[in-house]
Amino acid sequence: MSKNPPKKGSVIRTIAVFFAVFIGLGLAAGGVGIGAFAYLSNAPEEAPVTLDDSLRVEAGGRVFLEVRQGESAYSVGARLEAAGLIRSHYVWDILARFDDAYIKAGDYRFAYPAGQQEIRDILVAGQLQLIRVTVPEGVTLKKTARIVAEAGICAEEDFLAAAMDPAIRDEYRVPGFTMEGYLYPDTYFFQAGYPADQVVRFMADTFFQRLAEIPGDPLDIPPEELFRRVIIASIVEREYRAADEAPLMAGVFYNRLDIGMALQSCATVEYVITEIQGKPHPATIYDRDTRIDDPYNTYVYAGLPPGPISAPGLVALDAVFNPVASDYRYFRLVNPDEGRHYFAKTFDEHIQAAALYTKGN
Repeated sequence: MSKNPPKKGSVIRTIAVFFAVFIGLGLAAGGVGIGAFAYLSNAPEEAPVTLDDSLRVEAGGRVFLEVRQGESAYSVGARLEAAGLIRSHYVWDILARFDDAYIKAGDYRFAYPAGQQEIRDILVAGQLQLIRVTVPEGVTLKKTARIVAEAGICAEEDFLAAAMDPAIRDEYRVPGFTMEGYLYPDTYFFQAGYPADQVVRFMADTFFQRLAEIPGDPLDIPPEELFRRVIIASIVEREYRAADEAPLMAGVFYNRLDIGMALQSCATVEYVITEIQGKPHPATIYDRDTRIDDPYNTYVYAGLPPGPISAPGLVALDAVFNPVASDYRYFRLVNPDEGRHYFAKTFDEHIQAAALYTKGN
């Protein structure tokens, strides 16, 4: 006995169901794929890490990335993944393959977390390309202005005007006439033509951020006392060469101030010669130089000079908040090659050293 053939309507319904299931599975797979792609495109939940100087995490939720000249998009993606800035370099590669716009070499800073497309847009646009500028420890305000101007960040006169702006000084509660000493020496990244007042504020913000790292609650003291410490730190910065001697030097200066003795810092004489008289940096300070009549000359005038004489770094700042106690009242450079000083309790011991040296320009 033969079976009845299936009815035509039943076959059509079976085919319809099959295609509905097939399409449903396809849509589900597509949805999963889209979801997975979106997930991998978003920023990782874990905090990124610094790889090296070319890709590092900075304070304030910023990432610095150097795209090297001739570097491929694939190489950039691999570095971003290694630093934990993106979940998968494969997604980065797909974006690069389907977008014919090239990423541009240069220095970039961007906020994180950031998605892959957002990071790629920044590198393709090249609009956030930054200029690297290093302000060394111990430089003066005028030299700092020259450094940022030569880097193409802002005009020298605009920088100095901003550093002398009473509104900015009041904003940071700086008692002096300028921001000298409060602009932290460091490596910065700014756009060309960046506003001078913002450059000054950024450096001042960095100063107070680094100051907060020093033991002794330096941010809790009155502005006038902080100003006093910054002045001493600016002198220590220009005097020390070996970092381990900086706290001992700070202690010497406190000892002199306690008994009303002149600080007798060669660095202040150098400041008078170079910054006030406008002469070349001296290799040696002579007796005639120590007699120059100027309020910044601590051989002539006892107590502190009117303001800081340089931009102190972390070593000098830490030294004035954590000085080494001693009976020393004198020190003199005796080994220029190693930067070592001879510390003495009496003037007779002090004069045994033959020459006075200044810290290199």
